[in-house]
Amino acid sequence: MSRRIAPASPALSTTSTTPIEKRQPRVPHRYRARLGALAAGAVPVVAFPAPGQAWLAWVALVPGLLLLQRAPSGREAAVRGWWFGAGFILTAMYWLVPSIGPALPVLAVLFGALQAVVGYAVHRLLHPPLTTRRALLALLVVPAVWVAAEYARSWHALGGPWALLGATQWQHPAILGLAAAGGIWLVSAAVAAVNTGVLIALTAVHWRPRAAAALVTVPVLAAGPLLFSLNPAPVGAGAVTVALVQPGVVEDPQARFEASTRDTAALVGQPVDLVVWGESSTTADLDRDPSALDELRRLAATTGAEVMAGEDARKADGRISKDAVLVSPAGVVDRYRKIRLVPFGEYIPLRPVLGWIAGVSRAAGENRAPGTAFHVLPAADRSGRPLPVGALICFESAFPDMARSAARDGARVLVYQSSTSTFQHTWAPEQHVSLAAIRAAETGRPAVQASLTGVSAAFDAQGRELARLGTDGTGALTVRLPLAAPGTVTWYDRIGDVVPMAALLVTAGAAVSVWRSRAARRAAGPETQPSAASR
Repeated sequence: MSRRIAPASPALSTTSTTPIEKRQPRVPHRYRARLGALAAGAVPVVAFPAPGQAWLAWVALVPGLLLLQRAPSGREAAVRGWWFGAGFILTAMYWLVPSIGPALPVLAVLFGALQAVVGYAVHRLLHPPLTTRRALLALLVVPAVWVAAEYARSWHALGGPWALLGATQWQHPAILGLAAAGGIWLVSAAVAAVNTGVLIALTAVHWRPRAAAALVTVPVLAAGPLLFSLNPAPVGAGAVTVALVQPGVVEDPQARFEASTRDTAALVGQPVDLVVWGESSTTADLDRDPSALDELRRLAATTGAEVMAGEDARKADGRISKDAVLVSPAGVVDRYRKIRLVPFGEYIPLRPVLGWIAGVSRAAGENRAPGTAFHVLPAADRSGRPLPVGALICFESAFPDMARSAARDGARVLVYQSSTSTFQHTWAPEQHVSLAAIRAAETGRPAVQASLTGVSAAFDAQGRELARLGTDGTGALTVRLPLAAPGTVTWYDRIGDVVPMAALLVTAGAAVSVWRSRAARRAAGPETQPSAASR
């Protein structure tokens, strides 16, 4: 007799028709973390002008660092660091869109890649469980890698330094005491170190790493005010009165020249030693336009002060250049031609390939001609005493080495001529003027910026703001500048870019250590690979 076999119950069947719930793929989570890193890159920008929440800089990196620390691998941390850097560049330089249009995302991707190294370093040194040894190493290596990345993107061939982390502290002369010792690089390193210490304090399980972080971050926070107190402001070395002429938004070049002329003529009778016009305040070649030169000579004679005009003109060789031209009653005393031009704004790199950008933005229609070398202009005050001036033009205020060269060459005042009318209602004018304060603190020289449309401002030798004319103002801003004694030099004037050089060495040493560690593990075989808990 045959036996019937009962069908398998649904619970035991291996061919159930009930659909099996699919697991959620890991890709969306990974991309959510990367988008979070992109957004976290925007947080530090709030500490820069114009938002100006400088206090936030000391913790603003923490959200991004946390995403890097918690990445599942070093490779993923590097990718997140890249996204973080891209978000930072996009937000900090959003105002470049009118000038370079679609090139901004490209620049964000390229410069953001430098932060990939920061991502890898944070993950390798700070992944849980965090040990005291790795915490101390992180407090050295992470700031070094950050500064190395800033230094790399500061190369003028790549565009130059802008939105360096240390610039967030421009309104705090006590913190800028660090700049007098090691330049803006030392300020950036301090801010990055404190952010690293805060991350350790928030995420370490044991008290020892937290204690180590406190032992490092507290002295770092105190270092700036201490150095500031040891570097008093100049006393008894004389003073000069400088007038900064700001005609406002005047599109027509001749009308702009006439507005600057009227504002300067209003200074007659005032004890002014030097009158500074903004960048591109005249489109006349003063070597070939006698009427424009005669007007400037007349102003110098009636005010009793030499006039420094900003010349943006086509020269005899057929090329346009931007010059700072010093004019006395006798004529042109000397001129300095801008040597570091604004990428896309004053020239288009690889124009045969990228020239199309000029058709979809306000990028330069033709390349300006750069100068060949920097030199101090031999100005004199109203009594005829020498007043050597480090005259630099607009974007050149971003470069610490140029102000340092001016100081070492004997300049007693740093003068920046600027024009940011294209970016009038953005954060750019405030970001720009902040750089003059930092250059003053770095070099121990008073610094002024004369802008056609604002912001025009003056800072003393420690970076303290003395006077300001915002983007909504016009006229001549007159300010009395205390001078440092001739020959005064700061530590930064003496040692130059030692801090970024040290950062590069630390970064290279850390990279070699990682490579040797990996090579040793590969040679020893997989059975010796350390677990996550033991690293």
